[in-house]
Amino acid sequence: MRLTPATELEYRCSKLQEYMMSESLDAVIIVQNADLFYFTGTVQNGNLYVPASGQPLYMVRKDAGRARMESGLKEVVPFTSLKDIPKILAQYGYSEPKRIGLELDVLPVNFYERYRTLYSGAVFTDATPLIRKVRMIKSHYEIHLMKDAADQVDLVYRRAREVISVGMTDLDVAAELEYTARKGGHQGLIRMRGFNSDIFYGQIFSGTDSAVPAYPDAPLGGMGLNSSFGQGAGLKRIEPNEPVIIDFAGCVDGYLSDQTRVFSVGQPSDRLRRAYDDMLIIQSLMIDNARVGVSWGELYAICCRCAGDMGYVDSFMGAKGAQVSYIGHGLGVEIDEYPFIARGYDQMTLEVGMTFAFEPKIVFPGEGAIGIENTFYLSNNGLKRLTHSSEDLVILG
Repeated sequence: MRLTPATELEYRCSKLQEYMMSESLDAVIIVQNADLFYFTGTVQNGNLYVPASGQPLYMVRKDAGRARMESGLKEVVPFTSLKDIPKILAQYGYSEPKRIGLELDVLPVNFYERYRTLYSGAVFTDATPLIRKVRMIKSHYEIHLMKDAADQVDLVYRRAREVISVGMTDLDVAAELEYTARKGGHQGLIRMRGFNSDIFYGQIFSGTDSAVPAYPDAPLGGMGLNSSFGQGAGLKRIEPNEPVIIDFAGCVDGYLSDQTRVFSVGQPSDRLRRAYDDMLIIQSLMIDNARVGVSWGELYAICCRCAGDMGYVDSFMGAKGAQVSYIGHGLGVEIDEYPFIARGYDQMTLEVGMTFAFEPKIVFPGEGAIGIENTFYLSNNGLKRLTHSSEDLVILG
């Protein structure tokens, strides 16, 4: 088990405190698992209290002993009820906070109401934008973990070349690749921040099923196995000369890399091959324009205009009526972190340390989907690609 270094946690908390000062917050209370892991190094059930200055205090309900073992924070203490928080804070010399930040995008309303009862005189505000700003800039330690996750998805890609064959169901392929990832250290969980944004290891489907829209905010959907989880791999059998999409998220020690590659047993149609080559062109266009200071929205607009000029107005990033308004998404601990290469983000710009997946895709209903996805890191020396599997459209058989 690789534990997050104490120096990483100390820097992250101090960076959050900088943002808190600019917003005149006395404290931020963190409870969501992804944020807890990022700021404490563990997901044991508790409340992380980050004061505007001073040491963070991690109050743990279950399991305090394990939290003490896994977290590099200096102050990890047991507690049994939210009602204990004011007393514990007083014991550590913290005065009652007047302005408190919470993760209002993910915090259940009943939790929010309990905090309001606990500090009835306080003003509560959303700390999520501050948390996301801290998390969007990756350290060398985080990049190293994401590189390991990229190696993991390359194992998946290599296994896909070996197992995909006509007559297999999409589920058969998914099971083989999930097994490969799991044996390669995948934790078996992909975290997403968005409400109702369930996801498994990734999206694996072929032919017409790859063009079926579904509820996730993603360009591809798929039939899935049943209506309770109506996305992803289903029981459709792979046919000759149709695309097989392997959109797979690797995960090592909590950190993600996202990659899409396309396979076909035999030659896909000329239209699909041309669309695949065009998505590589759009990826190259993004690489040429992804520089420090460029707004996320501007980069999105540049790529969308290119797709439109190529004739894909009704098929780029989803079938007509089911298209999404992004081409790329940040990732790290969650798969929907900052930055978003998306419509509406014209005031937010690229910075050194950002990581994101870029996934230009085309969907032709009744025929199939095609595209590419890689994970990138904006370094001091420009944009670097973390995922490294061959980008060739793989023709099998």
